[in-house]
Amino acid sequence: MKNSVDKGLRRSLTLMDAVGIGLGAIIGAGIFVVTGIAVGVSGPAFIIGLLAAGIIAAFNALSSAQLAAVYPQSGGTYEYGYILLNPVFGFSAGWMFLISKLSAAGVVAIGFGSYFYQLVPITSPINLSIIAVILLTAANYFGVKKVGNLNIAIVAITITSLLYLTFSGIPEIKEENFKPFAPFGISGIAEAAALLFFAFTGFARIATLAEEVSEPKKTIPKAIIITIVTALLLFLAISIIAIGVIGSEKMASSTSPLQLVANALSTPAVSIIINLGASTAMLGVLLSQVLGISRMMLAMGRRRDLPPIFQRIHSRYQVPHIGIMVTGVIILLFTLLGSFEFIVRAATFTILLYYSITNIAAIRQPLKERIYGKFIPAFGLLGCLIMSVSLPINVIVSGVGLLLIGFVFRYLVHKVYG
Repeated sequence: MKNSVDKGLRRSLTLMDAVGIGLGAIIGAGIFVVTGIAVGVSGPAFIIGLLAAGIIAAFNALSSAQLAAVYPQSGGTYEYGYILLNPVFGFSAGWMFLISKLSAAGVVAIGFGSYFYQLVPITSPINLSIIAVILLTAANYFGVKKVGNLNIAIVAITITSLLYLTFSGIPEIKEENFKPFAPFGISGIAEAAALLFFAFTGFARIATLAEEVSEPKKTIPKAIIITIVTALLLFLAISIIAIGVIGSEKMASSTSPLQLVANALSTPAVSIIINLGASTAMLGVLLSQVLGISRMMLAMGRRRDLPPIFQRIHSRYQVPHIGIMVTGVIILLFTLLGSFEFIVRAATFTILLYYSITNIAAIRQPLKERIYGKFIPAFGLLGCLIMSVSLPINVIVSGVGLLLIGFVFRYLVHKVYG
């Protein structure tokens, strides 16, 4: 079977597919792990931080929606940076996306193995992680519509399990678990907001896949807005239940806080169901990571910011198959070696810069292209910059270092391929 660089990607993703991909990217490690970390720095008031993070994410989401509606190409902010700003901004966005998502994918794969092993201990957790990466890479290879259908099934299981936990926990809420409400003050709430912002950033996967969405001008803005609103409501419900049932101290002391909540309830099979939901949540994130990373590689290959082999599209399945295979191999390496902590930490800074570029590009859009007012990207940019400077200096330095490595790599690629 010949492969082609000429045949385009197939626009086969519907509104439901796009929403499913967005939710699959958001409802993962964030809701099952980061909630516990956020409670640890803010107490029950992390609910306020969650609302703040959701609002900032909403501004960023609207900027992404406005841009993707006008420029529906693979690559998302990478393309907007090139078109509306300059190559330095464009490449920075693409490289930071790859660094943050590849490192996160290794963590998510390891997380899946740990959760699924508790359900089906047929082999070691790391072997389960490896099997998941291989199967999801193969699923991506055989067409984006199949991935969309698989993702909808995965997300449906995850959301059902979270709703089951929510309704099971309502009768067990204890008012005293919300006191004291803000033991670490405003600074704790702000830190929680910065942590929780990353839980919402999966909405950008929809924009990254814009070239494969049907009727992108209508579908993408709707999908992004539905995704953010649904995710925020679900996060709020789960967070209130979790604190109300077990309290903030127990949540903060656990790497799997929702499992603790489930264990504290007497509802039939709630522990098994939440474990299943956590497993499918990790799968959903991993599936969307392979989707998004491979499409970014496609876009960067087209502009020679990566070797041009990445722009190849499979003539039968109409997917960027080289990018998919390379993505799968890199994620496998991260899974086997364990993600290097400094890369994961630096990724928090790089993804904030990525969204800063999104907002700057939206501010630069001509008036006739705008769907929303200029204040939307302005507030989104302000939120990203505030959270960026609040990060530890070593995280910022690491992020800048990784960006410089990217520009050295870009220089070498341009030297070889022109």
